[in-house]
Amino acid sequence: MKRFAALTLLAAPLGAALLAPVALSAQAASPLSQVSAHLKAVGTMTANFSQSGRNGQTLQGVLTMKQPGKARFQYGRGIPLLIVADGRRLTMIDYQVKQVSGWPIGNSPLAVLLDPNKDLSRVAKVIPSGDPRVLLVQARDPKRPEFGTITLAFAKVPSGPAGLMLTGWTSIDAQKNRSTVKLSGHRFNVAVADSAFTFVDPRKAKRG
Repeated sequence: MKRFAALTLLAAPLGAALLAPVALSAQAASPLSQVSAHLKAVGTMTANFSQSGRNGQTLQGVLTMKQPGKARFQYGRGIPLLIVADGRRLTMIDYQVKQVSGWPIGNSPLAVLLDPNKDLSRVAKVIPSGDPRVLLVQARDPKRPEFGTITLAFAKVPSGPAGLMLTGWTSIDAQKNRSTVKLSGHRFNVAVADSAFTFVDPRKAKRG
């Protein structure tokens, strides 16, 4: 899956240019507490995503999330890739070369999104965004730097869960590969079946 290595779902912080204008609202809670409250309030979420890496390639698809620990990145027509988190493992499937790669969710920067009970104060910090409408949170496990870094971008939207809307993220993996993901068309707490987080293993496909 070398051709996909640069698109690790993570890269450069997202700024205000990626966000539609939003209303400002004062928040009494600390930023990290607000992010934790947002993650706990989002039982499920679907959104369109646009993913780009350092090679300039952009891929699009639909993200489906369900807490705790489930996610599906369904790429658009003609893209033979799928990423699924089933609550325990994160799996990347390349149907073109019939390759499947997986690892524990906790070994991925995406763990910060997929575990609403995670103590963000131990792995995350707020970084300057340059825009009062934007909250940037950078997460990196100091005990496991090889797992990479993720920077989450939230728009401060009073109508969003806990006053926030996840607009995307950037990540840098252990090989310094960068990827940027932008989200749009969010839908929160809609019915999502657990079957959405399964996949057909191309290595077991019937022949002839």
